[in-house]
Amino acid sequence: MKSISQSWQGWQIRLSCLLLSCFLLAASQLTHAGLKEDLETGSYVLMMRHADAPGYSDPDGYNLNDCSTQRNLGATGKTQAKMIGQWLTTQGIESAQVFSSPWCRCKDTAALLNKGAIQVEAGLGSFFENRGSRQEQTRLTQNKIAQLLKVSPRKPVIMVTHQVNIQAFAGQSLSSGSMVLVKVNQSGQYLSHQLINHPHP
Repeated sequence: MKSISQSWQGWQIRLSCLLLSCFLLAASQLTHAGLKEDLETGSYVLMMRHADAPGYSDPDGYNLNDCSTQRNLGATGKTQAKMIGQWLTTQGIESAQVFSSPWCRCKDTAALLNKGAIQVEAGLGSFFENRGSRQEQTRLTQNKIAQLLKVSPRKPVIMVTHQVNIQAFAGQSLSSGSMVLVKVNQSGQYLSHQLINHPHP
């Protein structure tokens, strides 16, 4: 008969194999096959809602030039943005053309992705308090995408913006820190999209 020690070792090996299998399965589910390749075709952009920022909307009288007056990233949001940046690196995206809303929670998210210099785009700014700006800002975003894909079609484009902007552009509601891969035409207009599964803290 096997000793108790040998039996225990056998169970340990089986448990280790099971845990490893679970890990590999989870990792495979978080891998987006061809994300880098899609972003280098000149037909896609990656749109991301800013990472977790506790609260709702912005305080009355907020100032875009003063982060202390705005709703900002919390500790979870900062960790979330860093994790997403690291995950993008595992997908082969080490650098990108990164654009951000003027809001500090978006600029901070974009910076923590660590994918390159950030360019602020007014068209990516929130119109949560001014829904009348929806069409104009969506048009500005379309024009910017068309310009980018014409001039630098092979370099990935990441746009960090707000829920309302992504909803208006792609018709998709996203939670904080979530991303959507958007297929566009040469005029920067929306054609289709798919959600990107990635790790969350």
